[in-house]
Amino acid sequence: MGSKGVIVTAMGIICALGEQKETFWKGISQGKCGLGPIDLFDVTGYRSRIGGQVRGVDFLARLSPHECRRMGRCDQLGLWAAQEALMEAKIVERKVSPERVAVVMGAGAGGVFEAEKYRRQLYQGRFHPRPSLLMPFPACNLTDAIGNLYGFSGIRSTIATACSSSATAIGYGMDLIRSGKADVVVAGGAESLSELTFSGFNALRSVDRKTCRPFDRNREGLILGESGSILILESERLAALHGVSGYAEVMGYGISADAYHMTSPDLQGEGAERSMSNALTSAGVPPEAVDYINAHGTGTLINDKVETLAIKRLFRQRAQSLPISSVKSALGHCLGAAGAVEAIATILALYHGVAPPTLNYKEPDPDCDLDYVPNEPRKVSMKVALSNSFAFGGNNTTLVLGRTDR
Repeated sequence: MGSKGVIVTAMGIICALGEQKETFWKGISQGKCGLGPIDLFDVTGYRSRIGGQVRGVDFLARLSPHECRRMGRCDQLGLWAAQEALMEAKIVERKVSPERVAVVMGAGAGGVFEAEKYRRQLYQGRFHPRPSLLMPFPACNLTDAIGNLYGFSGIRSTIATACSSSATAIGYGMDLIRSGKADVVVAGGAESLSELTFSGFNALRSVDRKTCRPFDRNREGLILGESGSILILESERLAALHGVSGYAEVMGYGISADAYHMTSPDLQGEGAERSMSNALTSAGVPPEAVDYINAHGTGTLINDKVETLAIKRLFRQRAQSLPISSVKSALGHCLGAAGAVEAIATILALYHGVAPPTLNYKEPDPDCDLDYVPNEPRKVSMKVALSNSFAFGGNNTTLVLGRTDR
């Protein structure tokens, strides 16, 4: 690492596979699937009725009743993950200056789940629907909640670029540290299931009726999920001063815009290729140094085909030998939190030397003809990995992550 290295010293996650990173890693590394029937709201009559729902979590175990009343499900998921990450990083205990701690979150639908409850109460004839149901609606709520709860008074920012939001938040967090504007960045995102997003994707007919099966010939679409996923980024200098080795280095990131269509990616894969190429340039890493790719891998017909094409365009003949996997097959597409979920998966893959599998892969697709680590985890010697997040509107972000001991 160089003098301006940025390392990930702690992580916290809650998703359909569990409520801490050890459980999450055990799930994806052993090929477990967290998808199942949704019961947060009525899904009768929809094309798909399953999702990556977080179940059986008592938020009052970590949050006060007052905090729970003022926060929506999305913010509760995010704060749950933030508490795990900050407990491990010991930022407060190490007496890091609060002014040097930034909070950067990626946002998706935010408090829509609670706004829907408000609407239902209103149309059920209640004269005074509970006003607190509208408090979680602003996208910046989680950013402010983390900063206020821990007294972090550095830079705060909330990024909303659809499904690449939290990946971009991690990249921006790296920029803040490298530019000297922060020593520590709490970065990531959260997303909760909601009727609005669920009905919207069903209306677009972009969901799979059976399960999530990225790159499989018979795939029909994505499966929605929810998560809170938080990473603690630190300057190499601060981490070394406190004797912290960390899990991985954030080496660089790339952003591109397809400027093509509201929902469909550029069919030639140019924007996705440019995102990966920009990321490698930012990191000073040649394509031949990449050992693994955590794909965006939604399971939709066009996205998987285009991502495959983009990987081929960039890596050429070497694309055939690169292990690629999509963890969305195990926990669903977490939208605003997806980039952070998958960054954590990629970091743990690097840390343990294991590529998680792409589940439900049964029949190869001639248009998706790369090595997708089908159905079974695989030991892989890896030092550098990419994590792709390609969002609606062609908002593409790619992270370059590397082992700290490479």
